[in-house]
Amino acid sequence: GVNAAFLNSSLSAAEANAVESALEAGEIDLLYMAPERLLNQRTLTMLSRIQVSLFAIDEAHCVSQWGHDFRPEYQQLRMLHERFPDIPRIALTATADKRTRVEIIEQLNLHDANVYLNSFDRSNIFYAIAEANQAKQQLWQFIETQHANDAGIVYCLSRKKVDAIAEWLTDQGRIALPYHAGLTSQMRANHQQRFLREEGVIIVATIAFGMGIDKPDVRFVAHLNLPKNIEAYYQETGR
Repeated sequence: GVNAAFLNSSLSAAEANAVESALEAGEIDLLYMAPERLLNQRTLTMLSRIQVSLFAIDEAHCVSQWGHDFRPEYQQLRMLHERFPDIPRIALTATADKRTRVEIIEQLNLHDANVYLNSFDRSNIFYAIAEANQAKQQLWQFIETQHANDAGIVYCLSRKKVDAIAEWLTDQGRIALPYHAGLTSQMRANHQQRFLREEGVIIVATIAFGMGIDKPDVRFVAHLNLPKNIEAYYQETGR
């Protein structure tokens, strides 16, 4: 029910022009775009012509050198304070430790802003870490004893390992589908749809998989390779 739109490179020139026209006509309430596009002079000029109520900076941990997904374009968003001083700004993130929060405030010039913190504890989520001696066998024991018929996700660091683990789980009798950037877009879409629609499917994937998935019965997420830091780990499992 919200009049929302986005601007990104997936749109044709005609589609992008239509969104911009609707925006300037006041027909769009919520517009999504990446920092790179926002920082474009053409975009800034367009925004100067309309009445913007709020700038919401999502995934704000990307401004931080300490964060797991640093992007220099995010740091340049501090110019919003200088160019649009009267428009409120809010920075949002689910993964920011104290040091990262300090840097978000500094980099985005939010010194006088209120800070709202919520617990990341989820009583229905359980974390366990085990030393990998025989990783495949340990994974199978975990799945067989605790999730014999459940849908789940297994994350691997490389495409090669994704393919190997998916094949191995299939040999054990489970429906296991690979997902990584080396597969065709049609195959990725097919595997994602099977995961969403069928019961008990396991997706074996690189971290390219997981954003925007709306499946209520994912019962486990297993990492055969630990991410480089705990914030990245929480971000990935949080998907």
